[in-house]
Amino acid sequence: MKNLQGKVALVTGATRGIGKGIAIGLGEAGATVYITGRSLNTSDNSISGTLLATQQAVIEAGGLCIPVQVDHSDDEQIRLLFERIKTEQNGQLDILVNNVFSGVKAIADAYGQPFWQQEPILWDTINNVGLRSHYIASIFAARLMSSRQQGLICTISSWGGLSYIFGAAYGVGKAACDRLAADMAIELKPDNITSVSLWPGIVGTEQMFKFAENMKIQDQQKPQNSAIQEHYNWETPLFTGRVIAALAQQQDTMNLTGKVQIVAELAQRYQIVDEEGKRPVSLRSMRFIVPSAIPAFKKYAWLIPDFKIPWFILQWTMLQSPKI
Repeated sequence: MKNLQGKVALVTGATRGIGKGIAIGLGEAGATVYITGRSLNTSDNSISGTLLATQQAVIEAGGLCIPVQVDHSDDEQIRLLFERIKTEQNGQLDILVNNVFSGVKAIADAYGQPFWQQEPILWDTINNVGLRSHYIASIFAARLMSSRQQGLICTISSWGGLSYIFGAAYGVGKAACDRLAADMAIELKPDNITSVSLWPGIVGTEQMFKFAENMKIQDQQKPQNSAIQEHYNWETPLFTGRVIAALAQQQDTMNLTGKVQIVAELAQRYQIVDEEGKRPVSLRSMRFIVPSAIPAFKKYAWLIPDFKIPWFILQWTMLQSPKI
């Protein structure tokens, strides 16, 4: 259903991975989708992906897609991006998805090593094109949205904001993304602009498949790694896109503003399915937690109740210092 017909969206960092899936999901719903990235028609990375390839995928899904080559480490390029949207869309921007992130390779290269054994530049590599660029994009998006007294800003974060996953710099950056979304929500509320932080689950991106393969090679048999190594309860990048499209269709999202929203739980609320009709469960669901801790239970996962660990318990347990 083309419920976003006439809506204008911007997805930053959409040449591959979750950004590409989000763009496709918004295109499915009929939105006009601007996408950004550094690679227009050739990729200089070991993981393939270009703006033109994403544009073609969005068009095939039924949307209109406009690729814009942008380096999000350059504030002026970001400003010019929003000036272009303002000119071409008569000042209309309904949805901003803060997704761009340049730290994936750095995280993979540093995986398993403590922060002090890394160069200080690791912090900037993870949190410049990511946290800081989200803040800059949100400034320009809010200026357009406030003039029309409506809008939705989704900042892609992760469970790393709550629990140790990929190192100190990553965790602090994701926690800051959550706080950015929450504090922006307070200042955006008078202008009827919703700001949320979104936590996908384990997303089967090109980089994640590569990361999972490396874990197998390194033979890291920790129980908490089994979900990654065996692709258990993985989501496709399209899943988050469909959830954002459903969220954007809601008449009133102010009851969600300023809060962390888990993609799988929004999917359950809005009856959204992933590719092939699947619906992955939340990572705080017993249906995920038990089989991840006891791999033999995976084949019986459907028998485990989809009971979600309450937030206060989750925060108390996950914020404890983990044993590495």
